[in-house]
Amino acid sequence: MIIVFNPVAGRRHAHLLWRVLDVLVANGIRLDLAETHRAGHAEALAREAARRGAQMVVAAGGDGTIAEVANGLMGTPARLGVIPLGTANVLAHELGLPFAPKSVAAALAFGRTRTLWPGQANGPDGARLFVQMLGVGFDAHVVHNLPFPLKRIFGKGAYVMQSMRELMRYKFPSIRLRIDDAETEAASVIISKGRLYGGRFRLAADAVPSDPGFSVVLFDRTGAMAAMMYGAALPLNLLGRAPGVRHVRARRIDFLQNTVVPAQTDGDRAGWAPLWVGDAPGPIQVVMG
Repeated sequence: MIIVFNPVAGRRHAHLLWRVLDVLVANGIRLDLAETHRAGHAEALAREAARRGAQMVVAAGGDGTIAEVANGLMGTPARLGVIPLGTANVLAHELGLPFAPKSVAAALAFGRTRTLWPGQANGPDGARLFVQMLGVGFDAHVVHNLPFPLKRIFGKGAYVMQSMRELMRYKFPSIRLRIDDAETEAASVIISKGRLYGGRFRLAADAVPSDPGFSVVLFDRTGAMAAMMYGAALPLNLLGRAPGVRHVRARRIDFLQNTVVPAQTDGDRAGWAPLWVGDAPGPIQVVMG
């Protein structure tokens, strides 16, 4: 079993990783642990492991690490295992993956799987997979400017703190996009594979992680007051039904705006709004509990 560990994403929960590994080793499972050293390294490690015939590659980290490993496994028969060590662990909550060390170890050892069909952001610098969601607009602006020390100390609370700091800095440009064949505009956009956002908070009730396509969530109201309203609705599980929020099912999303708008995938910086978003070339199998 190959375990790809992101020591940056998993630093706050590294003790959980060692407890999972202890249980696996105690049950006679041979492990190879590979640490990442830079952005994109998890993808390269996963791709090399699959090329060598690994049947399972385990991502130990947050949603960004999981997405990188998934990208490395795309087009191979290798299964994706998860040891959730990140800040929000949205995908783990979405799929109902275990968090207790003994349960995580048992899931990895048993190997029962569930299908996940990632999305793919396509831009001038190539393609980037995402396993849960892609955001364009204010939430991505917050991710772009969030200092890592703040995230390491305060966890999910750091996003709230940074959001308050960015309310008066972000210009809230209108985002023009084409959703399948229909053109529209919005203040912010979240293209979601799953129902959840920011942890266990409900956003896109019509999302189906195992199927092609997306739930596109459009935020029509703009400005700092609207962003504060949407932020307050999130922990109440009301964001998906807040005033000025639209939901559209789609297979392809093209961004048409002339202004530069920040983007994020699975809680990590992803440069600027991609040229277009569509389905990944195929599904992957995620190991369940």
